[in-house]
Amino acid sequence: MNNARTVRAKCRYVSLAQEVAVAVVVLVCDAAENLPGQLSLTERSDIEPHRVPSRPDKAAVDPLLARLDGQRLVVMGSDADLAAVVLRLLRTERVADVAIGYVPVSPHSAAAAAWDLPVEPGRALDTALGGEPDRVPLIRDDNGGVLVGRGEFGALRGVGYCDDDRVLRGLARRVRVTPGHGRGLVVEVTHGGLFRRNTHTTFGRAFQLGCLPSSVVRDGVPHERAVTRWTWYRHTEDLRLVRGQT
Repeated sequence: MNNARTVRAKCRYVSLAQEVAVAVVVLVCDAAENLPGQLSLTERSDIEPHRVPSRPDKAAVDPLLARLDGQRLVVMGSDADLAAVVLRLLRTERVADVAIGYVPVSPHSAAAAAWDLPVEPGRALDTALGGEPDRVPLIRDDNGGVLVGRGEFGALRGVGYCDDDRVLRGLARRVRVTPGHGRGLVVEVTHGGLFRRNTHTTFGRAFQLGCLPSSVVRDGVPHERAVTRWTWYRHTEDLRLVRGQT
């Protein structure tokens, strides 16, 4: 009897040790299916990889978040995939306590450009797994989404404010918003035609737009319908993004 109890205790100890050994949970989205470096994930006992669909939803992400206890979360995928996971962090109130790394599938990732993240797969994975978390502004919108890379309106007519500054009145060729250091976001309003354009850049905590029906794209994903009002603003808590910087 004592031997049986001893064996069970040893098995339980090994199981707990294995759980504690997992330091990073990696979400491998569909877009990252052929990204180099995935084999190394399965060879390390401190990494727990999970295949999830593109733009993973509540059913795919929340059960994994519920199990996180000090582990780092890494997303391998597109900017839209990262935004979907960050949204689940926001909805489950885990923004402040979960460090999140990002391995972009595209060298043109707007999120990587915004936060000076490496885009070469090997370097990006090394940074995501071993870099230092850095608190960066988390940008939300008034339609229930988040912005991790770039939000954009095409040609439109309207009125826009960045904080108290009016940055648009009338026609614009393009309005682009990205997360930014300091106050929270960067607003770029471009005027002009095909051969002559000028862009005005403003920094602030919020951007509000009222316009004729216009289309908006968030992190590469078009919004499902045209809008006449839109707001992006800095959340009260910052995102703990792994950037390899302190």
